[in-house]
Amino acid sequence: MIDMVGIGPFVVMPMVMRTVGSHLFLWAWIFGAVTALIDGMVWSELGAAYPLAGGSYNFLKEAYDNKGGRLMSFLFVWQTCLQAPLVVASGAIGFAQYFGYLLPLGFIGKKLVSGTVVLLIIFLLYRKIETIGKISVLLWAGVIITILWIIISGFVNKTVSYSCMPEKNDSFFSLAFLALVGQASVKTIYSYLGYYNVCHLGGEIINPKKNIPRSIFISIFGIAVLYLCMNVSIAGVIPWQEAMHSDFIVSTFIEKIYGMKAAATATVLVLWIAFASLFAVLLGYSRVPYAAAADGRFFPEFARLHPTKNFPYISLLFIGGVGFIFSLLFKLSDVISAILAMRILVQFVAQAIGVVQLRKRNGVKNLPFKMWLYPLPVVLSVATWLFIFYSTGMVAMLGLLLIAAGIVVFYFTKDLWSKKGIE
Repeated sequence: MIDMVGIGPFVVMPMVMRTVGSHLFLWAWIFGAVTALIDGMVWSELGAAYPLAGGSYNFLKEAYDNKGGRLMSFLFVWQTCLQAPLVVASGAIGFAQYFGYLLPLGFIGKKLVSGTVVLLIIFLLYRKIETIGKISVLLWAGVIITILWIIISGFVNKTVSYSCMPEKNDSFFSLAFLALVGQASVKTIYSYLGYYNVCHLGGEIINPKKNIPRSIFISIFGIAVLYLCMNVSIAGVIPWQEAMHSDFIVSTFIEKIYGMKAAATATVLVLWIAFASLFAVLLGYSRVPYAAAADGRFFPEFARLHPTKNFPYISLLFIGGVGFIFSLLFKLSDVISAILAMRILVQFVAQAIGVVQLRKRNGVKNLPFKMWLYPLPVVLSVATWLFIFYSTGMVAMLGLLLIAAGIVVFYFTKDLWSKKGIE
């Protein structure tokens, strides 16, 4: 649950309100939770059946077998090398946005802050994993306290009447409402991402066949409750028509209740969460290209370890370095859309279809966890992800171009790896 909460919910709340343009914005958060729950069934079945380090990399390799598995696992790592820096950039840009509450910044100032944050994270991660573990514990200490402070403060000091139910001419079944929720859900789902991270640590989990599904479902339900309560809490103090124009909604919310000093404290806590999230993201993603390269399924340079500190420094420097460049170039809303557009087809849709492939090939007798109401979750998952992919708009073309480029690179380079004895 802590891993899922980064800068996301604090920066996308106003975006969601602006996109939906009505008091029905909460349904985009509900839709995001339902999407995560359906997809969580796919991850739970795969994670329990294949509790190995690497998550999607291993699932795709197993599901598509032989040549298909090689290509799909390569494409996952290929898109990770671009998508992971975008995740890093989104956290850094969000950090700079909230920092502007403490010290007003122009365009150049925000870019200096976001770039500096990425460089600082790289510096902190450029060391042995034992030291990193101690830093992680320190960084995550204030996350839940901050969210609970927001929720409790809003409910205790409620001054605005808010309801997420339709009024007068509102309808859940109009094409306009569905289109707006789809566009807004691109942002809310970004805030839910991470419920599956336990699968990347499958080889280190005690009793993974039971604990991986438990972890996924508890995380989704827990975070959904926290996000929904936080939205209702803020909308009960600041009218959504006003809140949707705020660049640092949590700071404005706390300021309205407790004053400037408390708002400054809240801003520091949000920055703390953003920094901690970036730390965890770059740590985890830097291991993906390394694992694939060590397995002979990606460029061998990424398999190199630091000569004295024994960590994948080439992979870390690549992901962090590209993330630094992206943090200087792009806007937050564009980055969030690109993150999903790049991941949906290769990861989420391909995995859902992979479950069907594995069931046909291996049967279900030995599955530790069987998704409920199969194949309905698979059908809903694929349909929902394709709907969200379409909702990303023109950015979806970037996802398709990335896949096409990855296929070309794979077929032109795979023989070179074999000749070097990587496989």
